[in-house]
Order: sequence, then C-alpha cells, then structure tokens
Amino acid sequence: MTSEYNYSGRSDPKRSLELLWRLEIKPSRGPKPGLNLDQIVAAAIEVADAEGLKALSMRRVAEHLGVGTMSLYRYVPAKAELLDLMLDTVDGGLERPDASVVGWRAKLEFFARQSWDGYHRHPWVLHIVAMDARPPLGPNILDSFEAMLEAVAGTGLTGSEMIAVIKVVQGYVQGVARSSIEAIQVVEHTGVSEGQWWSERTEFWEDIFDVERFPTITEVWESGGFNEPEDDFEFGLTRVLDGIEVLVARRQRTGEDVSP
Repeated sequence: MTSEYNYSGRSDPKRSLELLWRLEIKPSRGPKPGLNLDQIVAAAIEVADAEGLKALSMRRVAEHLGVGTMSLYRYVPAKAELLDLMLDTVDGGLERPDASVVGWRAKLEFFARQSWDGYHRHPWVLHIVAMDARPPLGPNILDSFEAMLEAVAGTGLTGSEMIAVIKVVQGYVQGVARSSIEAIQVVEHTGVSEGQWWSERTEFWEDIFDVERFPTITEVWESGGFNEPEDDFEFGLTRVLDGIEVLVARRQRTGEDVSP
C-alpha cells in the first residue's frame, strides 16, 4: 500500500534553497516561459487541497495548469523541491500578530489559532513527516520562527526553553488538528455522521453495556459529561498555555532552573 505521508528535507539542498529564496527564478532551459514558479506552486497547493498529497505529482500539477509535464521541470527539478516550496508558501499565508496582540501568552495563542486554521485549510501539511525537525529553510518559515521566538523573548526562559515552548505549542496544535481533520474525513468518506454512527449502536448501550463493570463511565454519563463535551482544541490550548505560564512565572520570580 502506498503511504500518503511524505518526508521533508529530501530535496536537493542547493536547488531547494535557490528556489525558496528565488535566487534563480528563470527556467533552466527552453524558450520564453509561459509560466512562473509562483503559478506552479499555487497549482500544486490547489491539487493537494482538493485531492490530497497522494494525488500530487508533477504530471497532475501540469494537468491542472493545462501544460505539458516537461514544462514544469524547467522550473522545479522534482516533487521534493515542490513540496518545500508548497510548505513555505502555505506558511506565508498565516497571519502574524500585530501591535494589538500584547504579551507572550496572547501571541502564542494567536500563532496556535493561525496554525489550527491553516491545517484545516491545507490538511495535507500534516502528512509531511519531519516537517518540524527538517523544515524547508524558506523565508516564510523562518519569518514565522523568528516571530514565535520573539513572542517569548524577555520572559526569562533560556534559549533552549524558548525553542521547547514553541515545539510544545506546535506539537499540541498538530495533534489535535490531525484528530479533528480525520473526524471530518471519516464523515466525508463514509457518508455516516457522528450522530448517526452512535444512534446505530443504541443496542450496545441498552443490551450490552454493564454499568457495574464501567462505573466511572456511567457516573460521567449520568452527570451529563457526554452531553456537552469540552472543545478539545480550546480546552487543551488553555492547559498548555497555563503550564507555560507557570514556568515563566517561576523564572521571573526566582530565576531558578526549573528544568526536569
């Protein structure tokens, strides 16, 4: 079975950096071009958004643009470099906090919500493995990293703690976004809504479920815990930021090393 997951960092380093930073924007060979690199990247993102990462190929992008496949290779040598460009372009579409967003917590929350929205607009990004460990070193991704580091600068955290805090927030958003998107896709692919799925299993609760074997589930159920569940994203984000706030407060109060 072919996996939909792809790995970042597999592109040719020199060529990828040239493309990301637009150090060479002219096609490598051939007659006067009818395309440009930004058009190709935009088309690739449209294909991935609509059809998923598994459907993405140089041939499919060329079909989407209505050109021959070989014309794309004059700009981008392979899919690996195209993925780098797509990731950096998507990151460039995320907003940065303006002067109205004050304080490290508000800024990290802003970045988290931007990432949450971005993953839902472009779910395929979550299928790029090692995106954080080996990110494309493009201008937009580095701008984002700079802005996030700036958000926690001056809080008393060490450099390594600043990076760790950013990773914690990013990792949290990625995990919850993946679950959220998968739930949406399950409905789309099966045609069965969440409510319908549970209603079709009424017999389980009436004839199989044992309240004595599962007393805590029963207690939570009877207290209404399943009627109005917490918003997973909002609940978790608040708890993550609360934990970071404790760390920052201890640093600012005593300057003590709170590393485990």
